Amino acid sequence: MSEVYAARRERLRERCAGSGSAAAVVSRPANVRYLAGAAPSGAVLLLGRTEDVLVCGRPPGEEPGAERPDTGLRTHVLESRGGDPVVAAAGQAAAQGAETLAVEEHHLTVARHHALTSVAPALRLADLACGVEQLRLVKDEDEISCLRIAAEIADQALGELLESILVGRTERHLALELERRLVDHGADGPAFPTSVATGPNSGRGGHRPTDRRVEEGDFLSVCLGSCYRGYRSEIGRTFVIGTSPADWQIELYDLVFAAQRAGREALVPGAAYRDVDRAARHVLDAAGHADGLPPRTGHGVGLEIDEDPQLAPAAMGKLDACVPVTVEPGVHLPGRGGVRIDDTLVVRCEADGGPELLTITTKELLAL
Repeated sequence: MSEVYAARRERLRERCAGSGSAAAVVSRPANVRYLAGAAPSGAVLLLGRTEDVLVCGRPPGEEPGAERPDTGLRTHVLESRGGDPVVAAAGQAAAQGAETLAVEEHHLTVARHHALTSVAPALRLADLACGVEQLRLVKDEDEISCLRIAAEIADQALGELLESILVGRTERHLALELERRLVDHGADGPAFPTSVATGPNSGRGGHRPTDRRVEEGDFLSVCLGSCYRGYRSEIGRTFVIGTSPADWQIELYDLVFAAQRAGREALVPGAAYRDVDRAARHVLDAAGHADGLPPRTGHGVGLEIDEDPQLAPAAMGKLDACVPVTVEPGVHLPGRGGVRIDDTLVVRCEADGGPELLTITTKELLAL
């Protein structure tokens, strides 16, 4: 993998050179991991004029289960545990003869920015902006393979839960069990806090599990994801507990399913982000649910669970092939509950079979 990380750093170096920067300091953890293969706590990456250096507060790999960085990088461990790797990296950039240093201003605090100017006053600071995030947008097949495994783990954990007795158990208990099952199946851990919502709580995006117990006739909404080698998947499903669904539950479920299908079918290279959102949102708007809809239909996933692109009404940009996204419309009826259906997919060309569905747990409305 060393050549992969070297190629990523070279692409960033070309971007920096094009904007007049001879060196750059990358501090956002997901970006450090993307370029270096690992992101020890607090570490930063110096993209230097003469060499690239991973600057750490302590030796990489000290933490249990920690991944090792790219062997093609020199690692510099600070002598003082209280030192700031960003400041140390700036000092090394100056020592390498850099005159301009690009930094991730959207990640640095004001205090760290001031410290940079004090340690290397001759350096002219420039904004790297979201240069690394833009490189991360399109995934290579190794990254997609990690996402595929992360999705399989989440599918396994959810499938096992559905085979257990659910009535009488609390949302909180079910969420904890799902997260345990993710780890049992090989995940690094959950991709984000697992959401389990029952009855009047169902269908709410980002619902935090409570001590409410599952009851007969409830809608049960579950949203979970697993992290595998740093890459994060997401899946959301809604079920009915114990009895045949009521007519209003079937009607609402079919509506959200149709919206989700419309969003999935709109995932083609070249499609505008806002058009994917519009495809799903139009189905729900036409049924009278314009008020209270989520602000977006989906988002990118990768080393973070919420990456670009944003599939939202005002989002700018167009999809590329090999961009993984979620499609997750939902409707919540206050006091009654609701439905959310959420998949992780990879945008593919029609010649390659169209969007690749990574999360494959059935979307049939099951009575559990």
